[in-house]
This record gives sequence, C-alpha cells and structure tokens, in this order.
Amino acid sequence: MNNVAPTFAKQDNLKFFRTLNSRVNSYFKENNIPKTGNWKIHLKTVILFTVFLVPYFLILTLPMPFWVHLLLTIVMGIGMAGIGMNVMHDANHGSYSTKSWVNKFMGGTIYVLAGNVHNWQVQHNVLHHTYTNIIGHDEDLEAGRIMRFSKEAEWHKFHKFQQYYAVFLYGLLTFNWAITTDFKQMSSYIKRKLSYGEPKSPKILWTTLIITKVIYIAIWIVLPIVIGITWWKVLVGFFIMHYTAGLILSIVFQLAHVVDEASNPVPNQEGEMENTWAIHQLFTTVNFAPKNKIVNWYTGGLNHQIEHHIFPHISHVHYGKIAKIVKETAKECQLPYYEYKTFTAAVFAHFKHLKELGMKPALQ
Repeated sequence: MNNVAPTFAKQDNLKFFRTLNSRVNSYFKENNIPKTGNWKIHLKTVILFTVFLVPYFLILTLPMPFWVHLLLTIVMGIGMAGIGMNVMHDANHGSYSTKSWVNKFMGGTIYVLAGNVHNWQVQHNVLHHTYTNIIGHDEDLEAGRIMRFSKEAEWHKFHKFQQYYAVFLYGLLTFNWAITTDFKQMSSYIKRKLSYGEPKSPKILWTTLIITKVIYIAIWIVLPIVIGITWWKVLVGFFIMHYTAGLILSIVFQLAHVVDEASNPVPNQEGEMENTWAIHQLFTTVNFAPKNKIVNWYTGGLNHQIEHHIFPHISHVHYGKIAKIVKETAKECQLPYYEYKTFTAAVFAHFKHLKELGMKPALQ
C-alpha cells in the first residue's frame, strides 16, 4: 500500500460543494429538523433487533427440526445485516442521534456482526470515505489476489471466472471479521498509527478486541452447546447466519463503487488529485434503486451512496429528500450523478464489471 496520502484540489471553479452545502443546510433549517436520526430510525432499530434476536431465543428454548433451525439462522443473518447497515453505520458516523453517548453506544452494535469499532471506523470513516476508490488507500478495493476490483490490480488467470465465484466469497465477509480480519487490521492500523477521533493506546485496543471476541464466541457458540444443541448444528447455523449477512452487506457495498461508472482516479506525480473531495465523490460513487421503498428502508440509505459520501454526518433517513438537491446541483454544475434505477440493474452492472476486470489486460 502507498503510505503517502494523496491530497485533493482545494478549490473548484464550479463552487459545487459551497452551493450544495448551503442548499442542504437551508433544507434542514427551513423544515426545522435535525440532521440526525429520528423516530424512524428508532423504530427500525427495534424491528431489526427483533428479527435478529427472536430467532436466536427460539433456537435456544424450543425443540425444532434442523431445517427450521437453519431457516431461523438465515432470518438472523438478514437482521444482522440490517443492524449493520442502519444502526451501526449511522451511529459510527455520528448521525444516529444528537447525543454523542447514544452514537457511541449504538455504534457498538458492530460487535453483533463480530466486528470491531476501532477497525471499522479507520477502514470505513478514514480510508474509504476520504480516499474513495483510490487504489492503495481505499481498502474496500483490496481483496488479496483472489478478486480483481480495479484495472490497476494484478491480473491472474483465475480472474476470468471471478464473476462466477465472487458471490461465494462475498458471504464470508463477517465470518472473516470474526476469526481473522480484525486481528490483521488491528496490527496494521496500530503500526501505521491510524485512528478515528481520539487515539487510544495499543493495550486498550488489543484488550478490547480480545475480550469482545471471547464474549462473542461464548454467546453464539459456547452457550448453545452448553444448553444442549449438538455442536455441529451450532457451527453450521453460525456459519449460515454469517454467510447470509456477509452476502447482503458485500453486494450492497459493491454496487456503489465497483461498477463501470465509478472511476478509480489516480493522483499525479505530486500526489494531488484532479478534483476537490466532494466532486471526487461524484466520480467514484453510484446510487441504485433510489425510489424502491423496500431497498431504501432495509439498506439504511446505502443505495443513496452519493448523498452519504458527501454528507456522512447526515442520517440516512433524510437521503431521499436531499437527493433531489444533490442531483439538481450536480446537473447545474455539469457534473456526473450516476444511478441505476433498479436494484437488479445495479447487480447486473456489478457482475458485468467483474467479468470485464477478469479479462486479460492485453485483451481489454
């Protein structure tokens, strides 16, 4: 990874962000509403935790056929992904509530996904949101050798099939968090002295990571076995729960940044990017299914990635309204505003893009 962080242009002649920011601020002021979450996100939190936890308690307390057990773990995975996209995501951006302690507490729901607050905030808030789609800085584009998410990544023969095997790997996202990824990231971020907010000592970070992992394994694996559920049923259910959540989260994340329209800008020899940070987001981010009420509700507004990237501290419950402002302002400034009208179109576009990236570079 290139350790020299690129810098963005300081001014643009279009004054895009200054105009956009003024209009968005006026929207909230005129309607007398806070930029953070409201009763909608609170109700959604209750619903998603119900979807996640009720099946778990049913598994622990009621005898049932194994196929019912598996169906319930799928439901748990759906709830788990929903918590990540709606509750954890907003909270760790400081947009869930006007109260910082509430954001901190709800941000801790990432432990439900077997993740770690510090690691996620560094990877997502610092690296992804600052250096969106910039190779060597946005870790969301890094998948080792097995996936090729950009033309700058090294090509291997097996990439010719990545559009087929990608879906099997996507489901491993949160499962990998639980067993390996967090430990690797913690070591890397501490060495590179990366942090979000007030830095914490390595001892505190490592202690928190280890304790939360032990508690997680105790709740989701040890407890069911102690209660009397056969160990292999517990492990299979645990894996399916994570696979369901990982598949949902991975696909939703990829649709916004790994498609043809989303570019991978490269800094010049002085390490400078061509555009300002806000305009950079327009070139590297894509919306999908903006008018689909189910997608809007369940994905926590992650289908409005343009709005989220430009205004990460505004809760997703407002994206539908401010999207009109962002789109109109981008059009006035003759800037791109990429979006797929449907979820299906975005999925096809992503896997088509994977196929193109899997071709041998000389043939592209």
